[in-house]
This record gives sequence, C-alpha cells and structure tokens, in this order.
Amino acid sequence: MSFNNSDIGGETGSPVIDQVDTPAADATTMVRQASVRLPETMRRYLVRGLALLAALLIWHWASSSGFNWFINFENVPGPLVVGQALIEALSSADFYLHILHSLRRIAVAYAVAVVLGVGLGILMGRSRLAEDIITPYIELLRPIPAVAWIPLAILMMPSEESSIIFITFLGALFPIVINTVHGVEQTPKVLVRAARSLGASNAAILRHVVLPGALPSIVAGLAIGMGVAWFSLLAGEIISGQYGIGYFTWSAYTLIQYPQIIIGMLMIGGLGTLCTLLIKLLCRPLLRWQVGENDR
Repeated sequence: MSFNNSDIGGETGSPVIDQVDTPAADATTMVRQASVRLPETMRRYLVRGLALLAALLIWHWASSSGFNWFINFENVPGPLVVGQALIEALSSADFYLHILHSLRRIAVAYAVAVVLGVGLGILMGRSRLAEDIITPYIELLRPIPAVAWIPLAILMMPSEESSIIFITFLGALFPIVINTVHGVEQTPKVLVRAARSLGASNAAILRHVVLPGALPSIVAGLAIGMGVAWFSLLAGEIISGQYGIGYFTWSAYTLIQYPQIIIGMLMIGGLGTLCTLLIKLLCRPLLRWQVGENDR
C-alpha cells in the first residue's frame, strides 16, 4: 500500500495542522497585548509631560524677554521665581492650613451635591411631573455665577463658613443633576420594557437597568461637578477672613504679590485635577463593563 504526498499534506507534501486555541495560546496573546499597551501608555504620559514642559519653557521665555504683544508678560514672574516662592510657601504652616480648609469645604459641599444632585437627577429622569416642577429652577439658577451668590449667601447663611460651603455646593450641584438626568433619559426603552415584561418591579428596573445604563453620564457629571466646585470655591473664599486657597490667592492680589497669585492659581488647578482623578478612580469599578481606554 502506498500513500501520495497529496493524501497527507496536500500539494506541498507537508502535513496540515489546524490552529487550536489553547489556554497557553490565550496567555501568550494576553502577554503580547500587555507588552504592546505598556509602551503605548508610557508614550502617552511622555507626550503629556513634554507638553507641560513646553508650556513652562514658553512661559519662561515670555516673562524673561518681556513679551508684550496682545498679551503682556512684562510684570508676570517667571517659573523660576514662582518655584522659589512655592518653596518658601511650603515651608510655612499657614500654607498647609489654607489647603486643609479648602479641602474640607470641598469635601462637605461636594458630598451634599452628589447625594442631592444624583437623587434629583434620577427623580427628574424617571418622572415627567418631577422634571416639569424642578427644571425651571435648575435652568433659572444654573447660569448665575458663583460671585453673584456671595451677597445673598452672606444674608442667608449663619456664618462665613456655611456661606462658602453653600456657594461651592451650588457650583457642583447643577452639572451633576443635568448629567444624571441625561443618563437616565438615555436608557434604552426596549430594555425597560423587556425587564417589565419579565415581571421586574420599578425598583428592580431602576437598580438593574436604569442606573447601570446611566452610570457613564453620572460619572461624567461627578467629574465636571468637582471641577466647577473648585471654581466656585475661589469665589466663595473671597468672603473668608482667615484661611483657604481662594483667600490666599485673593490676599496675594490685594498685596500685589504676583508669585503668590500664580501659586494659588496653580494649587487650585492641581488640587482640582487630583480630586477629579480620585473621583474617576473610585468610579472605575462601577464601569468595568465598558471598553477601557487601552482597548480603544
């Protein structure tokens, strides 16, 4: 009995072996993907770092050369001067008191805004009557800037501290409410009808269908609300007579201390960025079902 090469391996005479997915192959694929993603992540952070470095170099050049064309840098201190002033500020205990007071106010105001904002947003998204009642107040009060609330907050609130927290709370509230309403309303109706046809109660539909679908929009509102809260805090701390990063910045302005003004601005931006990142990290486990950034 004889065998032809074509009977075994086809025309080339070599055996054909089908590729079979095995756990080892899957593990190898995952390792390769991780090895590709790691350099990609490092590259993206490197680009961000270089972008910040370029901004510092431009700032240094503009301030040292006295750039004055549409934007005047003649009286703006350079990054080296600001860095030296920052080192001096970090050696002072009062500077840390400013930071701690601002963080405490942000924590209290933001926590209240999250509870009330998410609750109102869910209520408005699920009930047309509630939406018709609450929406006029939201749309009327939302455009009012935080600075405009200062006189009324002083009249309404029993203390300066509560006035600052109230103004900061208003800044965080509206983005959270609006994004929550948007997320709830964007929940696919077919999913709600399917759950109801299977006998799910309204509470079960809210918990297992509406909230998971609205979470991306809610998380976006929480991040935006944190940023606006820091913006409002600066306006609120103008009425404070002792501590706070906003008060530190305003006091530096009244005393014509230009490096301290920039330090206060950068500190507000840095703390606001860190708080926003913290919110995203805390909410990330709730969004595991979404495609991650590295998979895009």
